[in-house]
Amino acid sequence: MAKNIISNQAPKGTADWLPQEFAIRNYIFSTWEKVCRSYGFERYLTPTLENVDIYRAKSGEDIGGKELMVFVDQGGRELALRPEMTPSVTRLVSRVYDSLPKPIRFFSIANFFRNERPQRGRNREFWQLNCDIFGSDNISSDIEILTLALDLVLAFNPPRDSFALHLNSRHLIDGLLESLKLKAEQKIPVVRLLDKYAKLSADNFVGALEELKLKNEQIDEIIKFLSARNLDELIERLPAFVENRGYLELKSIFSELESLGYGDYIEFNASVIRGFDYYDGVVFEAFDKHPDNNRAMFGGGRYNGLSDIFGVKNFPAVGMAPGDESTRLFLESWGLLEKLNLNSNDKLLFFPLLDKNLSLQTKKIAKHLRAEGYLLESSFEVVKLGKSLEYANKKEISNVVIFGGDEAAKNIYKIKDMKSGVEKEFKIKF
Repeated sequence: MAKNIISNQAPKGTADWLPQEFAIRNYIFSTWEKVCRSYGFERYLTPTLENVDIYRAKSGEDIGGKELMVFVDQGGRELALRPEMTPSVTRLVSRVYDSLPKPIRFFSIANFFRNERPQRGRNREFWQLNCDIFGSDNISSDIEILTLALDLVLAFNPPRDSFALHLNSRHLIDGLLESLKLKAEQKIPVVRLLDKYAKLSADNFVGALEELKLKNEQIDEIIKFLSARNLDELIERLPAFVENRGYLELKSIFSELESLGYGDYIEFNASVIRGFDYYDGVVFEAFDKHPDNNRAMFGGGRYNGLSDIFGVKNFPAVGMAPGDESTRLFLESWGLLEKLNLNSNDKLLFFPLLDKNLSLQTKKIAKHLRAEGYLLESSFEVVKLGKSLEYANKKEISNVVIFGGDEAAKNIYKIKDMKSGVEKEFKIKF
């Protein structure tokens, strides 16, 4: 009877991380954490499983619908593997909001799951940094999230003009919808279509608007709005927006970010909508400018109206969520990973067992060195010194501990620097 062979490949849309790949992800994660903590953010985590309704409420038709990975537990409860963090952290904060000092600055680094077609930069399992500020409706909290977003990219030392932060406001979108005098049933489909503007040809975009029964003058106003290259051009085309809250907020934000030295990295982009239904203020996306990877890296914005789905009064919130895969592609495209020695074993010692009669003493020395703060790999079998040095070279381990019969007789051990060949002796005092 033929044996049933199980594939040793990771499920489609997921990936195994061997040490070399994990070193890259760990570099990304540790950089994220360092920047977040420099802003006073505290780390949290929520369960991988959530009640499916928290995503169906306001996560949009894709993430809150067809992309959800859903199952029913033994108690008949419908659960989902989390596809994003915003509803989860809002649920968490809704429980403790009244007892915590404001503003609340939280961040997490966690994995997420979406049942979508895998493609470059988008996997079914992925990792994200989530940074959120709760409890402040002051525009300074929006600016802090924006400067944090910029600093998170700048922390990787990218070249000039390699990325830009594109800003918009849902208040501007609301103003556009109001000026169009759309029917209630047209508004959500139109917003979903606006979010796809950059991905569609001009003819397909106009055709889709016509299918939604929009008139020519309405379509013309939408095109005027979406094609405005800056806020001044927006007002030239649509003067009524000069009193719009979103326009006034963005003018203030641009002015302050420019004063803080971020002017070269920020742009107005009317086509940045963000597909989640809970956004209700400033929205933004970070774009990679590399010609081989010209794409949005991550985004975020203000979402003051989400917490009421948990039966509590809405509280102000603003946040963002960079992803590991899009960040990796950014670093790779600009050659930033080539400059790093992420898999260096400079701090690692290799301690071979050179004599079986010295096994216990070798273990004692290894224990002592680890207690002193060294990272140390030891062998399990007796191995000749020449083979040990060859092994260390292959693994790029730069230091080897030598403890054989001669060293034992002198009550010493040696540490050999593989690059220089220099050996240092250490007295055994334990």
